[in-house]
Amino acid sequence: MGISRRSVLASALVGAGLGGSAYLAGPASAASGPGDVVGKITVGYQGWFACAGDGAPINGWWHWSENWSQSPSPSNNVIKGWPDMREYTNVYRTAYPNFGNGQPATLFSSYDQQTVDTHFKWMQQYGCDTAALQRFNPNSSEGPTRDAMAAKVRSAAERTGRKFYIMYDVTNWTNMQSEIKADWTAKMSVHTGSSAYARQNGKPVVCVWGFGFNDPGRPFGAAACLDVVNWFKSQGCYVIGGVPTHWRSGNEDSRPGFGDVYRAFHMLSPWMVGRIGNTADSDRFYANVNQADQADCDAHGIDYQPCVLPGDLTEGQRAHGDFMWRQFYNMVRVGAQGIYISMFDEYGEGNHIAKNAENASMVPVGITMPSLDEDGTVCSSDYYLRLTADGGRMLKKQLALTATRPTPPVAGGPVVGTGITLRSRANNLFVSAGAGGDSPLTANASAAGAAEQFDRVDLGDGGVALRCRANGKLVTAEDAGNGPLLANRTAAGPWEAFALVQNPNGSVSLLARVNNSYVCAEGGGTAPLVANRTAIGGWEQFDLITV
Repeated sequence: MGISRRSVLASALVGAGLGGSAYLAGPASAASGPGDVVGKITVGYQGWFACAGDGAPINGWWHWSENWSQSPSPSNNVIKGWPDMREYTNVYRTAYPNFGNGQPATLFSSYDQQTVDTHFKWMQQYGCDTAALQRFNPNSSEGPTRDAMAAKVRSAAERTGRKFYIMYDVTNWTNMQSEIKADWTAKMSVHTGSSAYARQNGKPVVCVWGFGFNDPGRPFGAAACLDVVNWFKSQGCYVIGGVPTHWRSGNEDSRPGFGDVYRAFHMLSPWMVGRIGNTADSDRFYANVNQADQADCDAHGIDYQPCVLPGDLTEGQRAHGDFMWRQFYNMVRVGAQGIYISMFDEYGEGNHIAKNAENASMVPVGITMPSLDEDGTVCSSDYYLRLTADGGRMLKKQLALTATRPTPPVAGGPVVGTGITLRSRANNLFVSAGAGGDSPLTANASAAGAAEQFDRVDLGDGGVALRCRANGKLVTAEDAGNGPLLANRTAAGPWEAFALVQNPNGSVSLLARVNNSYVCAEGGGTAPLVANRTAIGGWEQFDLITV
């Protein structure tokens, strides 16, 4: 079983003083313009979970248990959080006791395409722009399974409009210098031909994580590392470095003499897992590390992509989202060019944002494993995905910089006032969800019945969702605004969030947050509503009538 980044132990935190912490007046000047990593939210994607019987070449309980040949159980466990299993088609029975709700304790396999598709659907729904697919030594016994995972990620990214890139982790890779080049040339570079492969400054993105770390698992000298960075650059790549937290100082977790290696990268992403655990730690790093990191990157024409962590679930770090939001706030105000979320699906380290068990009913009985309500605050399973969506909006200036977390722990909060109907000014007809709420929303009804009535739901951040009274489901801007509005969702994510814009003539317009476009009664009301307009005209105006 290979050593992961879990082997990078926490170093001593920086001094507690906040001297020299004057906030930046505005964002730092970026070395690069917007692309698939600059100005974007990138999530680290492990994709390294397998189950016995799933058909994966590794043929075992990969990363679910300590002994991969045996089913996960209370005595054979390596994970810190249990995934919310409700959206997976293929599930695998473990040797744990049943969940608190009486259902069998099951887990997913990353080798199932439906699992990867589900994860990338979440990325699409919650504003995760780009996935960094982790790739460890592919010449080990894990290699064939990792090769297959690259193809599965590519397929899912293409279907969901997400971007992805290869992120090499050099941990315990003895012949790294030659083999990483061979692997890119023979296997991974082919994926750059995909429309979903991430590009920055017109170049395919590749990341190398682990150069310069002062530990036995990454013993490579500076010359060998610099050779690899320059080789990738010679292949026409935009190269990101996953580097030690204290990369500038050349001590603590960083080997001395690596300055030229670090500054050869196009973008730097210093590691933060284990370094901070509460909002005060985040503020100390902002004052004493992040600002100087950004200034150094600016001085050398390097893009800066700091980590943001949800927090270790078992260590009680999450503080129902306040810890993660403070990092978003600090990294946006420091002027970071991009943000890297550590991680999407790392149930082993417990710092995952993917859907997790909400409460004890979704965790095996009798085991010590916290759910998202571990501090007494009820949180929906998608809470950290929704936090990421709002953090991304703040990075992209779609949400004003705010130290106050705008994301409620449970979406679909209290109904505001009474129900409403929307009458299109394009044709003076009511917006209807059709047959019992199952049809695309269209302005085609002359009277307002249940299918034309909506509850206005406060999302807690100034946004609203619309719950159709005909079926009790929320209206979504289908396909991130490219499809018609439909009332078919049970929870509110970015696709279900709208801003109500008051027009001078007394009408309202709806601005879909997922794509920052206005809802239009297409074809003057003859076609379904769609969120695809950049300006307000007659077709984008509605009378809001309370019922």
